[in-house]
Amino acid sequence: MAVEVERKFLVASDAWRPGATGSRFSQGYLAIGDDSTVRIRLAGDKAFITVKGPTTGMSRPEFEYAIPVDDARTMLRDLCVQPLIEKTRYDVPFGGKLWSVDEFDGENAGLVVAEVELAHPEEQVPLPPWVGEEVTDDPRYRNSALVSAPMLNGIAET
Repeated sequence: MAVEVERKFLVASDAWRPGATGSRFSQGYLAIGDDSTVRIRLAGDKAFITVKGPTTGMSRPEFEYAIPVDDARTMLRDLCVQPLIEKTRYDVPFGGKLWSVDEFDGENAGLVVAEVELAHPEEQVPLPPWVGEEVTDDPRYRNSALVSAPMLNGIAET
């Protein structure tokens, strides 16, 4: 079974930007639940369907498969919960790890979140100076939650 182990942080400064390379992402959810989510993602010129199981700490089962881009576009438009998550994902190397920095647009414009995937939950990684508060355990910062409860400028809407 594939397992995703990651830590997630709010980004505190733009010091990560020099040399970062970005790719445009559009993603939506066919199903959002406590026990599982089913996501469609258009990432640049590639598309994926991802099934994620329940989160335990910073781990959760994850299964991801490539799908045709035209199918992804149709599902995003016609089947996914709206609004879609629109963001640019930047790859930022730090401390021997590749960090992903997501800069959100649309309903979540202004929110910038960094995450790092770990080999196991006990793995220790050096934190970049540009990360702030850790939000790994805060379900409001899951992409699936940002669909129904956007965070404009990183702040929950009322």
